[in-house]
Amino acid sequence: MKRLQNFTVIAVTVLTLAACQKTKTFSPEENATNTDKISTASKKLLGEKGNGKKYVYTLNNQVSGNAVMAYERSANGSLNFAAAYATGGTGTGTGLGNQGAVILSDDGDVLLAVNPGSNDISSFKVTGSGLQLKSTINSGGIRPVSITQYGKIVYVLNAGGDGNISGFRLDDNQELTPLPYSVKPLSSSASGAAEISFAMDGAVIVVTEKATNKIITYTINEWGLPGSMHSITSATATPFGFYAVGNGNIFVSEAAGGAAGASKLSSYHISNDGSISLLTGSVGANQSAACWVVVTNNGKYAYTTNTASNNLTNFNINENNGNISVNTSIASNTEMGPIDAALTGNSKFLYVLNGASHSIGAYAVDSDGSLNNVQTLTGLPPGANGLAAK
Repeated sequence: MKRLQNFTVIAVTVLTLAACQKTKTFSPEENATNTDKISTASKKLLGEKGNGKKYVYTLNNQVSGNAVMAYERSANGSLNFAAAYATGGTGTGTGLGNQGAVILSDDGDVLLAVNPGSNDISSFKVTGSGLQLKSTINSGGIRPVSITQYGKIVYVLNAGGDGNISGFRLDDNQELTPLPYSVKPLSSSASGAAEISFAMDGAVIVVTEKATNKIITYTINEWGLPGSMHSITSATATPFGFYAVGNGNIFVSEAAGGAAGASKLSSYHISNDGSISLLTGSVGANQSAACWVVVTNNGKYAYTTNTASNNLTNFNINENNGNISVNTSIASNTEMGPIDAALTGNSKFLYVLNGASHSIGAYAVDSDGSLNNVQTLTGLPPGANGLAAK
């Protein structure tokens, strides 16, 4: 692929990132204190083992030292700060233009996190008494921003430099080791990559590229190694966050360069050979900078966080064909600058990280997809990034 040279496209992308990354630097004192074959386990199962407690996790993403911040979740969905766990790496203190910086493994035993300031990634064992750091390892590139896992295989998206994807093996001791011959380029050396995720039961890796307006895939063989690349130009400019469901459909938030009222949600289908086709393109609710998206576990509803509009949009999903339509134009007002979002495993609660007001909004999800505010938890460090929830 040729290097992206169009100044206008780059300028629009910069404006979009400004809308989707309302963060600033933070001082520590401000913090709220086996075979190689891929298994068939579900990608999205999140959990805390041993003591029955439920947690929501985010990264403080600080230059002085990155840490996973754990918040215990009560039965009504409200959160209380529990502990911070150092990753052994560093953050950037600013927004990353990404989705998927922190995740839980498919069996809930492992938490994985990126360290964009030190170019490495970390794995933690999830125990009844908290998180135990098991490994911190070079990411295979520059500025890792997103991570995904399927069975024993982990891939990270490195957005800095020329950009790449890089694979790792997760062993029985929850430690990461590099997967030989797994490093592959993106479609351009100036792609502005945002997220990586497995799709099609681990058979395909998907990446969104904000600057090229492309969605790319790599097929993944039974040993976890990437094969052929496919790509498609997104239905609307600036494909950002996305969510993959089990039938090969993905739902992509498209920020339209940050243009006022122009953000969209589109759905695509990923085939086993990695080819991508558009299902429903460019469905919007007159909101701005839709940069993150999550889907309920029954596949009926999607939520985008509209960073520049300071709200959320709720979309209906047709489970049979993946078509989408607007449910609620403004599902709920949030604090300032909503960015990352996460649903609990049973989709009863939605959590939203607010980058500008440094808070987490907690919402109860009704059967019709509507949201009811439970809590706004303040005091998070500016620059916090990523959400994972049980």
